[in-house]
Parts: sequence; structure tokens; C-alpha cells
Amino acid sequence: MIVPFETESFRELTDNTRELGEGRLLLATAQNAPYRKTLDESTPILTPKELIEAWDLGGMKVVGVTGTNGKTTTTALLYSLLIDLGYSAALQGTRGLFVDDKAIEARHMTTPSILETLWNMKRAREAGAEFFVMEVSSHAIDQERIEGIDFALKIHTNVTRDHLDYHGTVEEYRRVKSRFFGDSTPKLLNKDEIKAIHFNANNAYTYGVEEPATFKIMAYSLQGGISGVIQYRQEQEAFFSNMMGLFNLYNLTAAIAGVKLLTDRPLAEICEQVEYFGGVSGRMEMVSREPMIIVDFAHTDDGMYRVLDSLKDKELAVVFGAGGDRDRGKRPKMGAVAGRFAKKIYVTSDNPRSEDPEAIIDEILVGLKGKENVQAIVDRREAIERAIEELEEGEILLILGKGDEDYQEIAGVKYPFDDRAVVREILTTKGENPA
Repeated sequence: MIVPFETESFRELTDNTRELGEGRLLLATAQNAPYRKTLDESTPILTPKELIEAWDLGGMKVVGVTGTNGKTTTTALLYSLLIDLGYSAALQGTRGLFVDDKAIEARHMTTPSILETLWNMKRAREAGAEFFVMEVSSHAIDQERIEGIDFALKIHTNVTRDHLDYHGTVEEYRRVKSRFFGDSTPKLLNKDEIKAIHFNANNAYTYGVEEPATFKIMAYSLQGGISGVIQYRQEQEAFFSNMMGLFNLYNLTAAIAGVKLLTDRPLAEICEQVEYFGGVSGRMEMVSREPMIIVDFAHTDDGMYRVLDSLKDKELAVVFGAGGDRDRGKRPKMGAVAGRFAKKIYVTSDNPRSEDPEAIIDEILVGLKGKENVQAIVDRREAIERAIEELEEGEILLILGKGDEDYQEIAGVKYPFDDRAVVREILTTKGENPA
């Protein structure tokens, strides 16, 4: 990546040693350290800390959210609440870069390179942002893509099984996540899942639904949305959201608590803004009300469990698959979760990438042995169409795994494919009006 960097001696800054040239300075990062060994010792470099100082980014409060599930929704909630309370804020994550409700850049990696993040922070700062809210992936922690950043607050959502194709074991995955919480930075931890990580107790706050916590949900209902009462010290306030599911209650609690710690505004003012958040595209997104069809990004057994468990009192049909070239161990587990909650199950392709789609489906079906009403349909559009055709009155169809992705990757090629658009096309063809 190359960005403008005007000084007496330089015009641009890069983190790629192959892009060095006249007037171009190198940002020395953990990722390019092996390549810097081949450079002349006199090659001028800049560290991330020095760049933060040069761009005067130290005055902006940076919030980092990490966890297996909930990062995107929790960061979006934090960002939305801060703006609705009158602050200027930026958001960086899988959905892209946003400043004060304006999209600056389309979706990219959950946590990009440190140079790209600092460049985004600079643009946000120049736009007046006081807060920079970002998703922090386990890959970014392990690869030190957040080096040099001083966080005002670090938030933990949960840590379950994911990215084992990269980390190897659940224990290593948890160890990497725990590294994020090893310093004295203010941190907000999910008390109900706190045993999954190690952390520095200095400046640690907690939130919880079941366990006693700094921010405790005293009562809640998941009927017709999410209603809750949260307590922090002597303050106790009610809130309401149109979002669905117990897992979103945790996301809401984390966001409310995070904003309280960052701003010290009265809980009443923060909770008042909750109902104005419309949700995140592709996360428990209701594509159609009659029939009820919901699209969600859940792509792990734990993510599926959280989504399906939140609707366990309903008659459920589910369409899902598993990504290729990723952790194979979760595939039968995903099948088992679907078998536990769903009345009708359609196992199909997700993003098979370089793997044989049928082989992936076969591994999922291992967890569904003995289950009835299970269909294996390789073509994802066909699976969705079949599920809609067979949907009966009172049933809810959940299409899981891709959320708001607008492509399907097969044999190295990305083809246009959006679950939500496919649902709307099918319903329109059937003469129904998706709402």
C-alpha cells in the first residue's frame, strides 16, 4: 500500500519493500520485518508509533472489539450510539470504513494492515472523528497488524471455535485472543464467557446476562424484539431494540457498557438511543416477513447455535453449508446443530473455494446421521428455492453462512451471488411481495 506522506525528504509512504523508490519512505512493521533484512541498513524507515505521532492521531479514542461472533454488530452499535449521542465517530471493519454515517470505503478485511488502519484513522481524524471503532480479528492480533495503537477500550464478545485452519487448535486460538487483553488498557469482558480467555485484571470491567458483572442485565424479554434492564453501580435503565436473539442482547449490552465507559454519559441517555439502531446488513436480516425468511452470517457451529437457539420456540427450516479451505472439524458440528433445532434442513454450498462442494456436504451430513427431512443440494440457489417452495405456514426459513456477501467463490472464481437478492427474485417470480 502507498499513501501520501509529505515531508522535506519524502512524498509517499509504503509498507511494501518492493515498492521503495525515490521520495518514498518505508513503514517498518512486524509483517515486513523478514523482507527488511534484504535492505541496505541506511534505508530510512518509520515505525507505526512514529507515524501515529506524525499524523497526530493520539488524541482520537480507539475502540477495538474482538471475538468469534458479534464483532460486526457490536462495533456498529457502538458507532451508532456515539453518533446518536452527538459525537463524531468512525467505524472500520468487514463492512468498510464509515465516518459519521458516510461510507468512505467499501468492505475490506476485518482488520487491514497497520498502514491502512492508520491511514483510515488519519482520514477519520481530518473529518473530525473523536472515536475510531474497529473490529480486531485473531489474525490481526497474531500478525501484529494493530502494533503501535493505544486503545481507549478493548472489548471481548466471546471466544469459541473458529479459524482453526490458521491457528491449528482451539487452545492456540484462545491464546492469541488473550494476548489482546494482556495489558493494562481498559477492557470490557463478557462475564458469561470469561473462562475462555486470560486477561490482565487491571482496568477490567465486565458485562453479563447470567453472571454478576459490572454491567448486569437484571431482566429481559426476547419477544417482539429485545427488551432489557441494565444496571451499572447505582444506575438502572430499560432499553428496547427491534433486533432478535439472545446473542444480540449480549451485543447490545457490550455496546451500552462500552459507550458508558468511553463517555460517562448517564445510562438513561445511552439506552434512549438503542431503539434507533436498525441492525447490521446480513446479520439476522429479515428479507421477507410473509413468509418469514431471515439471512444471517453465522458460519460456525457456535454461530449457528446462537441464531437457531434464539428462535427455538419456532418451527424452523434452515439452508446452510460450510466454506472450503477452512476448518473441516466444524462441519459435522454444524450439521449436528442444525439437526438439533431445525424441522427441515437443506445442506448446500457456501464458498467451496478450491474444494469439491459435494465432499464438503458429505462432511456436514456426518453430523446429521439418522435425521429426517434432510436434503443435500449442491447448487445454493436451487437449495434456497426448494426451501421456499416447501415452507409451510408458521415456519421460519433461515439462510445461514454468507450474510450480506454478494458473491460465491467456486474453484477460485467469485460469481455474483447474494442470498437476499436470490430470495427476493424467487418470491417475486412466485408472485409474492417480499417485505
